[in-house]
Amino acid sequence: MSGRLAGKAAVVVGAGQTPGETVGNGRAMALLFAREGARVLCVDRLLERAEETAAMVVEEGGTAAALGADVARAADCARIVEAATSQLGRLDILINNVGIGGGDGPAHRLEEAAFDRILAVNLKGMWLTIKAALPVMREQGGGAIVNISSLAARAGGIQLAYELSKAGVNRLTTSVAQSNARYGVRCNAIMMGYMDTPMAVSGIAQASGRSPAEVRAERDARVPLGGKMGTGWDTAYAALFLASDEAAFISGAILPVDGAMGVRIG
Repeated sequence: MSGRLAGKAAVVVGAGQTPGETVGNGRAMALLFAREGARVLCVDRLLERAEETAAMVVEEGGTAAALGADVARAADCARIVEAATSQLGRLDILINNVGIGGGDGPAHRLEEAAFDRILAVNLKGMWLTIKAALPVMREQGGGAIVNISSLAARAGGIQLAYELSKAGVNRLTTSVAQSNARYGVRCNAIMMGYMDTPMAVSGIAQASGRSPAEVRAERDARVPLGGKMGTGWDTAYAALFLASDEAAFISGAILPVDGAMGVRIG
């Protein structure tokens, strides 16, 4: 690796992952960032999953710590920033990789409790982590925030709460970019298409009563670029660029990582 994040301190929220045979977005980002020289705080709602990712980083010779936190709680978001500054010394990079969708549906079927829960995690949770991180980044003279969004922000019709939450993430990104540019804080988002991650494939398989292989084949067939989904590593490399100094003049961007799904017509 080339040390593109050498000397940087990075927080990856959602660094654990659902058990499965492929790598999740958060774990891939934590591993890649460490390989590129960053010290990484792996955060997840389930501490054991964060610890597992941190252990993988350390096994590869990197520096990592783990923290259990629920981004839907402001106090937990404050703890994330406190842990980063105390254990890593500073906070240069914040990755917001959170997203749930259980119980979602179209407008006429979606229940209020599911709507509130999804928006609380997917949108409010990102705002809370950003709110907690901004004072530190401003005082340091800069930082990079990368929010993980989804193509569902622009397309869909059967997951209203998820779609609204990710559309909100895109607008949250551009608003934070505008209001913090003078302080050297950049904020960008990755708008992902179909990814072959355990949460996506195994989660859909379990919910629909189908095999992971069947779900994977169906999703692969809908991707224009090569007829195959992306992986957690595709997300990680896009995040690496946006978090690095190579993207020093990029802020407020919504970067599609979707195998051309977002521009497909017909």
